[in-house]
Amino acid sequence: MEIITLTSGSKGNAVYIASKSAEILVDAGLSAREIEKRLRAMGKSPENLSAILVTHEHIDHIRGVGPLSRRYKIPVYVTERTFQAAEKTVGRPAGITCVDADTPFEIEDLWFSPFQISHDAVEPLGFAITDGEIKAGIATDLGVVTHLVRENLRGVNVAIVEANHDTDMLLDGPYPWDLKQRIKGREGHLSNVSSAKLVETIFHADLRKIVLAHLSEVNNRPAKARECLLERIGRRIDAERVVVARPDRPVRVL
Repeated sequence: MEIITLTSGSKGNAVYIASKSAEILVDAGLSAREIEKRLRAMGKSPENLSAILVTHEHIDHIRGVGPLSRRYKIPVYVTERTFQAAEKTVGRPAGITCVDADTPFEIEDLWFSPFQISHDAVEPLGFAITDGEIKAGIATDLGVVTHLVRENLRGVNVAIVEANHDTDMLLDGPYPWDLKQRIKGREGHLSNVSSAKLVETIFHADLRKIVLAHLSEVNNRPAKARECLLERIGRRIDAERVVVARPDRPVRVL
């Protein structure tokens, strides 16, 4: 399995995952042109994409979904309720496959297990993904770590988890109080501490890469997110196995 974060953060999110016979995107939150540019910079071609999976309807996850789908005839995998909420932005993609939380599905040689997460969207999902050899998990844009999240991420070899904010930076920062409350609420975003606790819970010897994702450019710093995680599990993991996804450029994970 090959994994590249094309972008991650409040301005856009997209993860490229490839197996022997499939190439997919989880979300396409930048413009189609920018997604194309970043794929080609990593030696990939949008013409080869098998599918685009959508986690939820917020603009930083769906901005490029419709144009990419129509331009390259890429089917979109999305829950029915999420598509209804996203349709005004996405338009009519080249094809739609409706998926359900907790119902696994396959795309060529990739198996997907979608699971519910807690976020202020109509039906947000995380995904566990495997090609039979490597298992990856994606859980970003969630305000609280539930038992369901932990169970779906157990045994993953690559964990892409949210580390959105440092709590002190958020509370002392420039955002209005109602936005601060949303971010730190049960349907908001995970703090560095909550992210580190999640990784500690799912940690095992074959966890090859931990990707800290969806960092706030205002309320966090990559060094803070890494430090918080390594303080909790640093004695059990090589620091080089911790990757911070970037908003401004692709990052090769695996």
